[in-house]
Amino acid sequence: MSTSTPRLDKDDHNDTGRLDGASRTRIFTVLAVIVLFSEIAPMQYTIVAAALQKIAPSFPGVGADINWAIIVFGLIGAAASPLIGKMSDVWGKKRMFLICGALFVIGCVLDATTSNWAVFLFGRCLQATAIATAVIAYGLIRDLLPRTMIPLALGLTATGFGVASIAGPVLGGYLVDNHSWRAIFWVLAAFTLAMLPLVWFIVPESELRVPERIDIVGAALLSGGAALTLIYVDKGHDWGWAKPTTLLWLVAGITLLVLFVVIEKRVATPIMDMELLFHPRVALVLAGALLASLQIGIVSYAIAYMAQTPPDSVVTAGIGQSTVTEIQRLTGQAVPLDAVRVALDPGYTYGSGYSLLEFAIRIALLGSVITMIFGAVAGLLAKRIGARLPLIVALIIFAGAGIAFALLPLTTTNFLVVNSIFSVGFGMYYACMPILLVEAVPQEQQGVSLGMLGVMQSMGVAIGLAVVTAFLHNNGMSALVSVGGLPQPATPLPELFGDHGYRLGFWVCAAASVLALSLALVMKHGRTPATGGTAH
Repeated sequence: MSTSTPRLDKDDHNDTGRLDGASRTRIFTVLAVIVLFSEIAPMQYTIVAAALQKIAPSFPGVGADINWAIIVFGLIGAAASPLIGKMSDVWGKKRMFLICGALFVIGCVLDATTSNWAVFLFGRCLQATAIATAVIAYGLIRDLLPRTMIPLALGLTATGFGVASIAGPVLGGYLVDNHSWRAIFWVLAAFTLAMLPLVWFIVPESELRVPERIDIVGAALLSGGAALTLIYVDKGHDWGWAKPTTLLWLVAGITLLVLFVVIEKRVATPIMDMELLFHPRVALVLAGALLASLQIGIVSYAIAYMAQTPPDSVVTAGIGQSTVTEIQRLTGQAVPLDAVRVALDPGYTYGSGYSLLEFAIRIALLGSVITMIFGAVAGLLAKRIGARLPLIVALIIFAGAGIAFALLPLTTTNFLVVNSIFSVGFGMYYACMPILLVEAVPQEQQGVSLGMLGVMQSMGVAIGLAVVTAFLHNNGMSALVSVGGLPQPATPLPELFGDHGYRLGFWVCAAASVLALSLALVMKHGRTPATGGTAH
């Protein structure tokens, strides 16, 4: 294959089964089912990320590694998305839609019933295939909907109809506070089971097929390289960043990713056309998605965890009381509570002690509504002026929100205000990215190309979580207790972290967003009204 002429000029001549002659009721019904089904991945992320603090006690000894409940979801989703996207191009988008839903249900049932950390993570791996439902949804929309509706439909798909963004936080909070975190996975399984027959009977199959073999080797290299690299990022603090045995993980990961590029340039049917992948119209979108998604991972986790953390006064009082109780149990002697002094090292200023439902209603809900609205707004703007300018606005908001989170006091009022502003950019960003990519690639490459977008977004979220986990490990909390003036050994508090770890994470958000903004500023495409994919 020549490396001088990217495959970006193929005419849109294949019949894909587009619903041009269908009634508006039929078209909107198909769109509604596609969007609702594709909300299973963001809905689980919204609920599970916010519930991590409640899940952690069920797996003693996991500590800050509870973040791997999210990291592994992003990691496996990133690895699976291009492969599933390619499968949807070859075998049919609706078929892969249904398979992903079935795997998600199995993963939910495993997580709802296990008390084993390894089995829980395996369930999360199965659920991660749901990330590809968004990828497939974008392809179905491009194949089935009338061209004039595609930009708005992509914007709606990216931010949903509110099941994930609005109902998700409230539902998750209610389930955790009134039942248990396991109820989350039962409800997610039930929702998906209810949607599967609707997809089967209402959504037509795209008639577009690409007669190629599936490149399993390429998928293995991509997923293996991503996994090894992320393990280094997450465990570097524990193992020692510069130790040869630790660096080996990073070197091996980068080596596999390089081999992925080298081999994919030479095989007859690569999982992704490397010419297309490295064309500026595609490469700039994917690189921007990777960088911007760091902030999504860090912010979503950090503000939920901090808001649900009890105030330091509650923590120290609890430690003091438990110390008195333990001394009395061991010695039989009563110790007055005022003889016990407790201090936290390094201490923290955040913490409202919200339940998950309180967090959802007081902070997350407003941001979710704003995200949904501005996703649709960005779709309409893309149809009129192109997707590049709304993306630039979104990334400016991202950078400003990262700086504000890093500098302002870590109070729930500031979380509410800044997160609401961030949500404007969040909605616009998620709508613009698939629109830009649909405009940039031929229809024969849409599944795998959108799969690569899923890779970058999932990897960005996973890297962001791994980075903030490393910062938090480095700012772990200890209780310094003295009884009658005699100091006791420091007691680690594995579920509490100093302010500095979170602030470093927010600075990373701002830096990554500025880099993504610089890519958007030099981007050449997306400057004209979106066409629904007719240009390429």
